[in-house]
Amino acid sequence: MKSLFITLALLTAPLLAAPPEGFKDIFNGQDFKGWWGIGTENPAKWMALSPEKLAEKKKESRLDVAQHWKVVDGIIHNDGHGLFLSTEKNYEDFELQLEYKLAPKADSGIYLRGIPQVQLWDTTEAGGSWKFGAQKGSGGLWNNPKDTAGREPLVHADKPIGEWNHIIVRLVGEKVTIHLNGQLIVDQAKLFNFFDKKENSTLPKAGPIQLQTHGAPVQWRNIYVKEL
Repeated sequence: MKSLFITLALLTAPLLAAPPEGFKDIFNGQDFKGWWGIGTENPAKWMALSPEKLAEKKKESRLDVAQHWKVVDGIIHNDGHGLFLSTEKNYEDFELQLEYKLAPKADSGIYLRGIPQVQLWDTTEAGGSWKFGAQKGSGGLWNNPKDTAGREPLVHADKPIGEWNHIIVRLVGEKVTIHLNGQLIVDQAKLFNFFDKKENSTLPKAGPIQLQTHGAPVQWRNIYVKEL
């Protein structure tokens, strides 16, 4: 009987892994040290703040993070509301690996250098986002202009709602390549600057990685980055 309990405990324990070679774990599994909260806002604006104003903004944001984000058994939980969990460090070129799990009707994403976004959502009809293209799958650069490469994923690679998905996002310059659950879904597509619509606009040279959520709970784990 004791061995049965041990086996069940192993089966139900969170699958937390060590970083792949060359990657760093940017979530310590215990708290949000190294993170703060940012919404959908132009990073150029808060980057231009004085050190004092920026420190005040970060302090206020952490009050919001404490209301909507928590860590349980090494897994990040968000209730579907509040500011987005954002790295304090700003990244230039990088490869990001993480796992996420969506609740029904979830609408989430990953901001790259503070720019929206790699789209993650409930792709079922019941999820309520088919009118926005959710049936085509997660992982596309949804805020890119319509009919541009990468806005829609090449294939639908999502696992069923309630299961863990593994995503790899590589950003070099302005080009993004994404694999979802082992399948290529975005291939060297330009990420457009959502906050600057001019034809010759470029991405910020560096910015935070943001975990965006709204509308329904999302869980995150095993968040690793390799700077390129």
